[in-house]
Amino acid sequence: MTWQLKEKLQKTLAEEQGAMVFPPGSRRGFALVYPNTYHVGMSNLGFQIIYQQVNSRGDTACERLFLPDRKTEPEYIRTNTPLMTIETQRPLYGFSLIGFALTFEMDYFNVVSILQLGKVPVLAADRGEKDPLVIAGGPCATFNPEPLADLFDVFIIGEGEEIIHEILDVYYQARDNNISRQEILFQIAQIPGAYVPCFYQVEYKADGTIKKVSCSEGVPQHVQRRWIQELDQYEAQTVVVTPNTEFKDMFLIEVARGCGRHCRFCMAGYCYRNPRVRSLKTLEAAVVKAKAYRSKVGLMGAAISDYPEIDSLCNIILEQGMHMSVASLRADTLTLDLVSALAVSKHRTITLAPEAASIRLRKVINKTITDEHLFNSIKMAVNAGIPHIRLYIMIGLPYEEDEDIEEIVTMAITIKEYMESLGSRGRLTLSINPFIPKPFTPFQWMPMTQVSVVEKRLKYISSSLRQQRGIEVLVESPKEAYIQGVLARGDRRLSAVLLDAHEKGGSKGFKQAMKKNMLREEDYLYRQREPESEILPWKVLDMGLDSLYLERELEEAKKEEFTAPCAQGCTRCGICKKADRSV
Repeated sequence: MTWQLKEKLQKTLAEEQGAMVFPPGSRRGFALVYPNTYHVGMSNLGFQIIYQQVNSRGDTACERLFLPDRKTEPEYIRTNTPLMTIETQRPLYGFSLIGFALTFEMDYFNVVSILQLGKVPVLAADRGEKDPLVIAGGPCATFNPEPLADLFDVFIIGEGEEIIHEILDVYYQARDNNISRQEILFQIAQIPGAYVPCFYQVEYKADGTIKKVSCSEGVPQHVQRRWIQELDQYEAQTVVVTPNTEFKDMFLIEVARGCGRHCRFCMAGYCYRNPRVRSLKTLEAAVVKAKAYRSKVGLMGAAISDYPEIDSLCNIILEQGMHMSVASLRADTLTLDLVSALAVSKHRTITLAPEAASIRLRKVINKTITDEHLFNSIKMAVNAGIPHIRLYIMIGLPYEEDEDIEEIVTMAITIKEYMESLGSRGRLTLSINPFIPKPFTPFQWMPMTQVSVVEKRLKYISSSLRQQRGIEVLVESPKEAYIQGVLARGDRRLSAVLLDAHEKGGSKGFKQAMKKNMLREEDYLYRQREPESEILPWKVLDMGLDSLYLERELEEAKKEEFTAPCAQGCTRCGICKKADRSV
């Protein structure tokens, strides 16, 4: 029954603190969609930031919508009920503007499901004057929107706090003057950071590679990434407090954005450069606000231990009588005060990310953590009373050899023995994920390691450590990772694949859908791209990097050379140089 579905949404809303609900008709509606369940979506801080920004306008009511859980989705289908928002249980198709937050490639399949269940035409070309304008933002929209180009009207390239207001202003003014949908899209395409794919045409060669990307007259040839230079101007913390999320006991606060470490595998390190931090004063105010809602603060950022005043921030949190948690740590910047604060906060596990066991591979990927850093961090954790250690490791990295896999096993055994020598009976967990080359990184041209090789190496690691007491090996599914690999560097021909895969059960039907559309997974996964000659699908986008910078970094990787982190006055990659010219 439809009323039961509405009651479930109303119950969710009643359990929240901070949700903004406006009387019907008092503001224009904007549906903000996370293409996964409520539990997952409300754990995403970026989603909540945009929710707050849209609602901060006096003319717009932002309402949230999520993928129904497995128990609820069949009821929507059985009763032919369109998906509805949390705030007012309004159907998705009833909104003139819909915004999706894209943070994970596997959620692309859910985008199709949500549009269909929401009674919104899935293909942008099928939407008429009375249909919603469908926008996407987030990390996946920023680094390569092409696999979804036929599904969305507009993509936001970069950070959304400012551009979302510019898009809404243009849209409202145009609608008030009865301007056509196509003209509205043309006006939006003039906004820096707004990519409107219908104005860009892609031609392919006989071998399936891109021959040419052209644009319609009057739109920019390249779309520049948007980024916030002064983070303190915009709040970035939990807006809606809810018990029904992964971080139910935490109030999330963003400490910093971007990263200057130049890890060559990390898309976020390039697409969100340059690194910026919030002032301690701003963070202290956020901590005080958090105390009214939660007893624990969750600090968010690329590497929390890199924050220059991390010790002072930890002391502020503890002085407020609160506990804390962190999103990520670096072994080379971990401090005793930070570890002590985590111990006081009853942390039982400290997570470090060497990414590779061998020093040689760390040089390839520009991960400057040494074994000494790891052992010092583990010693601090154990001495502070934190018993368990988790290490993030990637497998299938460029230039990886069998010896590098042996070193993973050796490293695990050595670290476990070291933990025991310190008196720790804690568990050592290796979280191992297949490496996926991403756009706008030096490895964007590299092939993925054959899945059969990755599976063999994963099996070897697991079997070698199976008998080691207190060592746990967690492995991400290679099958799913390789679908992500296709989508991460895919082109707009994959829009048709996503539609066909949806009809066959989503990701389960991906291989069959690729064959139906006469596309080969191996062409996306295992082919070496040539920097000098191949046009990449994301060619239209401009992250602000100098044209040859990524190629130079790829050469440094081949030579196993480190690149120094970002520093004041550095113009190596080009982003700060261009930012200085724009001021």
